[in-house]
Amino acid sequence: MKITLFYTLIILGVISIGTAYAEGSLISVQTDDNNYSEKDTIIISGEIATIIGDTQVTMQLFQGANLIEIAQIKVSQDGNYSHRINAEGPLWTNQGTYMVKVTYGEANVAETLFEYTPESEIIETTKEFEVDAGDTGTFDIKYTISGGTVEDIEVESENFGLLVKINSLQDGKIILELPRESIDAEKQNGEDEKFIILINDVQTEYEEVQSGSTVRTIGINFEKGDSKIQVIGTYVIPEFGTIVMIILTIGILASILLTKNKFQIRI
Repeated sequence: MKITLFYTLIILGVISIGTAYAEGSLISVQTDDNNYSEKDTIIISGEIATIIGDTQVTMQLFQGANLIEIAQIKVSQDGNYSHRINAEGPLWTNQGTYMVKVTYGEANVAETLFEYTPESEIIETTKEFEVDAGDTGTFDIKYTISGGTVEDIEVESENFGLLVKINSLQDGKIILELPRESIDAEKQNGEDEKFIILINDVQTEYEEVQSGSTVRTIGINFEKGDSKIQVIGTYVIPEFGTIVMIILTIGILASILLTKNKFQIRI
């Protein structure tokens, strides 16, 4: 009996030393994002520094003092664990900060936080923005945005596109109704070409909501903190390509006339 107790104390001592080496805990935790909206999938994951037999990770999700979800998660042989939560249901009604708490064994605890917004708190705005097209005048773009506000829309003639400046308060989406006579993306045969969408200079995917004879409607998802969305096509008012060709043609003609005059003087 004394021998058994002696070895038990030794094992506990080894575990305690390992825990101290791992800064007080054998477990880490993280989420795949810092902001979520209703119906999003939340991926919780982490690592175990030292596996303790078949011990599972206990995950608890809190919003304030309210327990939203609890789960037991198996640990893989390489010490990793992962769990998915769908942010929907009767307990997912409050906007604010949520805390993920994971426990492994008796004294190994880790926590992480994320922000959550239910659909009822997401403000959706639909407006028309008057875009300045220089000497050509102006044209209107109708938009619907959730999760932020539109600050400005500018023509980027050199890119055959538009620059949409937004203030993104959280993850959201903007739907743009693009008038074909003002901006479009076409192939040489006249069929629709895909727009190039850049968010903060990084190319991203978009949704073609509707393609009509006069308007193309596209949907673009953005994240909290994004501020610049570029929509690049093959044509925009004022048509930069046409202006360049006119300037180039004038330059060539002027060069020819100057050359001709010099030649005549020499004769």
